[in-house]
Amino acid sequence: MNKHIKSLALLQRLIAFDTTSYKSNIELINQIQQLLEQYQIDVQLNFNQDKTKANLFASTGPVGEAGILLSGHSDVVPVAGQQWDTPAFSAVIKQDRVYGRGTADMKGFLACAIHAMLDASQCQLKRPLQLCISYDEEIGCIGVRGILQHLSETLKPPLVCVIGEPTMMQMALAHKGKTVYQARCCGEEGHSALAPRFVNAIHVAGQLIQSLQQTQQYIALQGQQDHGYDIPYSTIHVGKISGGMALNIVPNQCIVDYEIRNLAQDSSAEIQHLIFDQISEDYQSHIEINQVNEYPGLKTSPTVQAVEFIQQLLPSETTQANISFGTEGGLFQNAMNCPVIVCGPGDIAVAHKPNEYVSLDQLQQCEIFLEKLVATITA
Repeated sequence: MNKHIKSLALLQRLIAFDTTSYKSNIELINQIQQLLEQYQIDVQLNFNQDKTKANLFASTGPVGEAGILLSGHSDVVPVAGQQWDTPAFSAVIKQDRVYGRGTADMKGFLACAIHAMLDASQCQLKRPLQLCISYDEEIGCIGVRGILQHLSETLKPPLVCVIGEPTMMQMALAHKGKTVYQARCCGEEGHSALAPRFVNAIHVAGQLIQSLQQTQQYIALQGQQDHGYDIPYSTIHVGKISGGMALNIVPNQCIVDYEIRNLAQDSSAEIQHLIFDQISEDYQSHIEINQVNEYPGLKTSPTVQAVEFIQQLLPSETTQANISFGTEGGLFQNAMNCPVIVCGPGDIAVAHKPNEYVSLDQLQQCEIFLEKLVATITA
């Protein structure tokens, strides 16, 4: 099967770059840029402030027309502490699978998409084929924001944007948004023998956590519902808490990290107001809330023409579903004012784990899909 997969050699090259989110992706981006420009494909880079990372945007075909946009991220999650059977940053092929960090999430798609760009550059196109590769997606969809404003000002809205996250080549039209908060709960230090005289920061945090639980219960019973999800309502989750110095000291600080994963039709800001309103005014004055990060949910109507268009390029048994994980899709949908579909090779169940892999069959399915996609815009 290997010889039929055009993107396999490129995938092996991409895996060899350690683009863990806290490291630079410049070497990978430079190699992709050089490859694309060899085919006279227009490439633009958008750097972070210290120029250690870059987004890449490439386009081939007529300028000024609404095109088809393919998108993926270059960064991967860490491998530290994981037990791998093969080197994590060396693509190893065995039993019709390619093992390595990022094979599924999501360099497999990037390799297929880059090859689609190369093939398209050799055709007479009616519409442009475009590719966006971002950085720092894994730490909150941070990097792509640096290029989206520029693209929204210079490009016609694409006919469709395909985000190639691992969906086993099924179509995903929706996912929840996510907002991350850090609450600093403040108190007064004092001797524990005189504890009632002082404000206990952990008690303040307890009030906040109780409100988080109460708000979650209210949303589960009274809030918006979307039964396309395993959990059909917006969720609130406390992930980390730290506070206190010693048992005999009343703590003066407690930090609570929590998140809201909201349905696209819900507002995380409104949910946050609900949470705070349930805390007594005495305790409210001792809580400082900092919004750490946020990305929007995605909701593409199954009735839009773009969905039917993509469906026709995929096998007839392809399903449409919601996904539980987040993507850059909502950011593209908001900035580019275009329908967004998530569809890519590999299984999210193996992403972020040791021995991550993508099957050769999935890569082949993705290549066939993208070949059909290019054919639709070829004159």
